[in-house]
Amino acid sequence: MTPSTKKAWVVAMDMGYGHQRAAYPLTHLAEGGKVVHADSYKGIAKADKEIWQKQREFYNFISRFKGTPVVGDLAFSVFDYFQEIKSFYPKRDLSKSSLQLRSTYSLIRRKKWGKHLIDRLNKKKIPLITSFFVPAYMAEEHGYEGEIYMVVADADIARAWAPLNPAKTRIHYMVPTKRVYERLKLYGVPEDNIFLTGFPLPRENVGGDTLNTLKADLGKRLYNLDPARKYIPKYKRVLTQHLGKDRVPTKRHHPLTIMFAVGGAGAQRDVGIKIANSLSEKLKKGEVRLTLVAGIHNDVNNYFVDTLKEIGLGPQLKKSIHVLYSNTKEDYFKKFNKALRTTDVLWTKPSELSFYSALGLPIIMSEPLGSQEKYNKRWLKAIGAGISQEKVSHAGEWLFDWLESGWLAEAAMQGFFEAAKFGTFNVEKVVAHKHAETKQFKTVLQY
Repeated sequence: MTPSTKKAWVVAMDMGYGHQRAAYPLTHLAEGGKVVHADSYKGIAKADKEIWQKQREFYNFISRFKGTPVVGDLAFSVFDYFQEIKSFYPKRDLSKSSLQLRSTYSLIRRKKWGKHLIDRLNKKKIPLITSFFVPAYMAEEHGYEGEIYMVVADADIARAWAPLNPAKTRIHYMVPTKRVYERLKLYGVPEDNIFLTGFPLPRENVGGDTLNTLKADLGKRLYNLDPARKYIPKYKRVLTQHLGKDRVPTKRHHPLTIMFAVGGAGAQRDVGIKIANSLSEKLKKGEVRLTLVAGIHNDVNNYFVDTLKEIGLGPQLKKSIHVLYSNTKEDYFKKFNKALRTTDVLWTKPSELSFYSALGLPIIMSEPLGSQEKYNKRWLKAIGAGISQEKVSHAGEWLFDWLESGWLAEAAMQGFFEAAKFGTFNVEKVVAHKHAETKQFKTVLQY
């Protein structure tokens, strides 16, 4: 059986976009052709569903409540304290369990949380791949008989991502960055259980293992990102070497296109309207296109549409402004990935979308939510692929200064050079091999 045809249970969550966005590119590996949602699968035990529901409601509430002046920041800081990522230096033993981790295990052991799911999955003893730590712990605690894999979706992680007894865990990690690799070792996870794969990117945006789609889209994007030709002539030889001679841009293929993506809880929706308002004149002239991503939230969709009409940009809807919305996450991911192919600048908080910088997308970063996003922001800046937003109401000025300087073209290429592009292929390879056969295999994973 080849790496691309070996089937597995692919398990994600309906809580936010991050865990599902990491699982979506692996759908072709999924048994039955679908991702299993640990918190909402058909026939889920009532007690399990109630636990998941309470956690989802609290997460959505605290994410949105953060926008409330004064008290919102205070409440979120208390919440974030319990999922804090401790300083990496000095390097030391960080294997002591956290309160968050102990609470999770208490529910799994005392309430048998997740046993119903694992008993179902045990009917086929194939590998289990999950993009969140809770289903992995459920699998280990409730005796899943196949191999257990966890895909990590952040540039650094809290102690909760390693199990209660890390030294004896059966869980194998597929991680996006060297920092996560080293962090898990400090948490006590055996090095043989950790694979530096990179984040799994959508195959429709990458193309084959020659990155044909990615390189073609990046070539077209660069023309818009370097209007004053400060970057392309200077690095033409490098661009030719890495993209191919035919992909070095010589003409415009689409208007400058900016995408603003809100988080899974619908937070920061007001930023999208501020962007539209600041770019209003260019949007009216058709010089710029703006995609506002509402995801699966109809309330965010309605907010965008109604507010755009209120500020006089109603006529631009479906012309220079597009609101991306869908009823289901599966359809949303398809639409989102398609829209990315003609997007020039991705504006978002530094969530799991930080890893989409590997597609050659410069990231403008809005305010991070939570400890893990602060580390994602740090990672994006370190590799040169992300730039923090200036005052949003002045975006019509600073954004175009950045374009004129070639900064965004440089950020696009930095993401392409420095971030992992082969994550999906590497996950396939790791899952398709027995662990005894993959000890030597780590050295040949493409990054």
